[in-house]
Amino acid sequence: MQIGVETSRAVENKRVFVVDDDDITRAVLQFMLRDDNETHDLPTLADTCAKGERGHPDLLLLGLSVVETQGPLVINAIGERWPGTPILLIAGSHQDPAVRQHLRAGAHGVLAKPFTVEAVRQKVDIQLGRIAPSLIQLQLVPSGNR
Repeated sequence: MQIGVETSRAVENKRVFVVDDDDITRAVLQFMLRDDNETHDLPTLADTCAKGERGHPDLLLLGLSVVETQGPLVINAIGERWPGTPILLIAGSHQDPAVRQHLRAGAHGVLAKPFTVEAVRQKVDIQLGRIAPSLIQLQLVPSGNR
């Protein structure tokens, strides 16, 4: 049963791979995303590559622990295997120095814990091109009123 899912999303087929060695994290994210996406939870990159042979992901949620285990070049390797597939790092904090390093290496963003359904779905939708990122509105003050 899909609750709160737009009709257009229920029929589109966006593949999201959740790759993390933490079973609970994978299960939580898979549960949050399964109504809007074809979501696969995978414990290793080897499993991810095997699943990707049957259809590439539209988005990859990648646990920081997996990246740390595989090394910093894994971001580039994923980009070469699936060009154009965005990567969101699953991490405990945006402030983690390792997260910043992997963002510079090519990851597209971060899903930081604790997760909320709204925040996770919004970040995923932005990466899948369903919604535009929020922009901060600036109020322009005429130069004579300063």
